[in-house]
Amino acid sequence: MGKHRSLLILGIAVAIALISSLLAYSWLKTKGNVKQGVALETQPLLVAAAHLTWGTVLAEEMVRPTTVLKTSFPGGGFSDPPMVTGRVLTSNVKAGEPIFESMLAPTTVKAGGIAAVITPTKRAIAVKVDKTIGVAGFIHPGNRVDVLVSFPASGGKGLSEPVTKTILGNMLVLTVGPEIDPKTKEPSNVDVITLEGTPEETEKIALASVEGKIQLVLRNFVDSNIAVTKGTTIPTLLASYAPGKEAVRRPSVVKPRKQDGKRTAGAAEEKKTAPAAVPTPPPYIVEVIKGGKVTEVKF
Repeated sequence: MGKHRSLLILGIAVAIALISSLLAYSWLKTKGNVKQGVALETQPLLVAAAHLTWGTVLAEEMVRPTTVLKTSFPGGGFSDPPMVTGRVLTSNVKAGEPIFESMLAPTTVKAGGIAAVITPTKRAIAVKVDKTIGVAGFIHPGNRVDVLVSFPASGGKGLSEPVTKTILGNMLVLTVGPEIDPKTKEPSNVDVITLEGTPEETEKIALASVEGKIQLVLRNFVDSNIAVTKGTTIPTLLASYAPGKEAVRRPSVVKPRKQDGKRTAGAAEEKKTAPAAVPTPPPYIVEVIKGGKVTEVKF
């Protein structure tokens, strides 16, 4: 009787274990399927099919969809090509880079080109340049420059001597010739550079172009400080090279001495002054610690 009872208890325990295992397996499988279904849920995201420059009016063939997780879909992104077709880019987009709403001009802007990317309240003005004015051709779209102007001496304009002055700083370069995208770092030989500025700044550039000679100065990308200068004239230019005024030494005159009741004739003798003694500089003292012993060494 006891033997049968033990076998019965063992059988019940095995049955319970099997049922528990089946239930646990079923639960884990169901949970895994749910997680897998959520992870595989995707959504198309539009990216640039090729390198696109700002001012470009987007066409359907300029973008392509790529698949991303729906939970990772970025804000401001697009899924359907018709959503961006006809919109104007306001920034450069590299191939494979997503197209965002912040990269596009308002829907009311239909024409592309430079007019679509000018900052509101600002203007674009062209500046005639050559290799010297254009920093040897190393100015590219997106760079920042300062504008210098040089005026010759002119009594009618109130200038008694030539002067050069920095009139504008940190000006954005919109285009270099017809180029609106810095495709290369090589120097570009162009004769016109377009700058962006406020109406007041463009007035200054226009007047400086007519009455003086403009020079562009390339800036570092991270430098946004505006330098305020007094301008440079020929006297201030040469001031650092002017020779110092040498002290005028008067020779000391020794009065003629009397010899036998008469003054000796001859030229006056110049006193020789001994050079001032140069003080000896104090020695350098170095403390040397060796084996617990401290010694001083003088140089």
